[in-house]
Amino acid sequence: MDTSVKGLNKWANAHSTIWFDTLRILLGVFLIYKGAYFISNSRDFEDLIAPVSNFLGGMLTFHYIASAHIMGGIMIIFGLLTRWALIAQLPILLGAVLINFIGEMNAMNLLVATVTLALSVFYTIYGSGKHSADYYFKMQK
Repeated sequence: MDTSVKGLNKWANAHSTIWFDTLRILLGVFLIYKGAYFISNSRDFEDLIAPVSNFLGGMLTFHYIASAHIMGGIMIIFGLLTRWALIAQLPILLGAVLINFIGEMNAMNLLVATVTLALSVFYTIYGSGKHSADYYFKMQK
């Protein structure tokens, strides 16, 4: 199997179904929701990162997470530069998984963060699929 990005795209487009694209869109909607949640509940976010606040710049981290989730979610929904949008999500999602082990363990948050991380890694490898802006622009050539 060709492991280049072009080879992965060909394989993914040949094996694409509407369910993969629906799941990608739901992932994007979830990320937008979480970005808006962080903005509207900034105090909860400060409490969440309190165990590691000495290592992270609080406001810089807050703005990176909120903007990456919202803009990345929009890009993921449309399938526009999906891999790049998901690569920007990976450090956030790794941090979301790790913060459960550093701070207070919350099983539901750990499960949600782990599933979201797994989906992000999957779509980083798989790509955006046939029903996406990436595929549309590629076919315009």
